[in-house]
Amino acid sequence: MAAGKMGRDHQAMSEINVTPFVDVMLVLLIIFMVTAPMMQQGLDVDLPNTTTQPIRMQDEPLVLTIKKDGTVHLAQTELPFEELETKLAAILEGRDLKGIFLRADQAAPYGEVVKAMAAARRAGAESLGIVTEPE
Repeated sequence: MAAGKMGRDHQAMSEINVTPFVDVMLVLLIIFMVTAPMMQQGLDVDLPNTTTQPIRMQDEPLVLTIKKDGTVHLAQTELPFEELETKLAAILEGRDLKGIFLRADQAAPYGEVVKAMAAARRAGAESLGIVTEPE
């Protein structure tokens, strides 16, 4: 009789063990938290500091970047300076807001920045904003 009673007490568990699932999810969370900051792409530009207020943007801005070595980037694409005006004119032609934001490294040659601003005006830019960082 003792053997029969022992068999009734040992029934199969009908509960799901979620501990391994939680462990896997925590590991994935840590991996994504570590890799997410590395996924941001951009150009490394040392912006000058000013005390101006930030500009509120409604549409995706067109960003013209001039790096310290004088290279010109439109959005994320490097292009020769000779093609800048024609590319800007083609892009601005299909846009409602004809504004450009200029991100120029503070160590960029002044002449290159002025030439880029003049090319943007000739291409049809109605407004030209200069991107800075707060002090």
